[in-house]
Amino acid sequence: MSSIFVRKFPIFTLAIAGTVALTACQKPFGGDVRRADTSVNAIDGTGISDVMLNAADPAEAVSYFSRSVGENPDRIDLRRGLAKSLIRAGENDAAVEAWKSVVEHEDSTNDDKVDYADALIRTGAWDEAEAQLDSVPPTHETYKRYRLEAMIADSNQEWKNADSFYQTAVGLTTRPSGVLNNWGYSKMTRGEYKEAEKLFAKAITYDPTLFTAKNNLVLARGAQGQYDLPVMEMTQTERAQLLYTLGLTAVKSGDVAIGKGLIKEAIDTHPQHFEAAVRSLRALEANVSNG
Repeated sequence: MSSIFVRKFPIFTLAIAGTVALTACQKPFGGDVRRADTSVNAIDGTGISDVMLNAADPAEAVSYFSRSVGENPDRIDLRRGLAKSLIRAGENDAAVEAWKSVVEHEDSTNDDKVDYADALIRTGAWDEAEAQLDSVPPTHETYKRYRLEAMIADSNQEWKNADSFYQTAVGLTTRPSGVLNNWGYSKMTRGEYKEAEKLFAKAITYDPTLFTAKNNLVLARGAQGQYDLPVMEMTQTERAQLLYTLGLTAVKSGDVAIGKGLIKEAIDTHPQHFEAAVRSLRALEANVSNG
């Protein structure tokens, strides 16, 4: 999500895009092979739309679906493909228009409205996104719907509703790491650092590679004056980055000496030159000298 999104604070997300090479097929003997090869229905028969949505380069997918929608403007599946591809490509403004085209189609579904709301949130159109979700019947209970409802409640500082929506979303997915991270960040913005720490730690148990949750966990601990790294899986580079985050948190809290020590440790730990940490340490030392 997974996953840019929030009105008052950022929601982190991770996205992995792969590439796929499509090889030309051997032409059969006889017949109008050119027409057969360029027919969208024939292409769909090979599952190319699914490949484009799930594995192709985002820009390549956008090009494919743009061309296909131009040739078959009434097909809602191709409109959806274009909208989803635009999201993957980071073209959020264009995606909003594409999803609007989808929901205006006579065969649009509640899932389409939820996806439209998601695109609106990505462009900061919170009120429009909320209106879209309000138009979805309450019986339409999906993970994505409740995740977005939670984010909108957060943006409105409706904390009780946000917690309820986050809890429901967690129960509707087998991969809750992203939404747990979002929930933890919500708690942290409210100053509920202990609760935030628990949610970040839980997110990491579901996805040990989710660095944003690790970084947020360190921030939550630092806000409580806990300047040691928790026991968790991390690479050497991640350890250096987390030490740096902790060091900056300590400095911001007024614990300058502790912060400098953590930043020095981050520099020593990083397997390469850690330019950001070096600059910060120099700035701190210069400030002490001038002071």
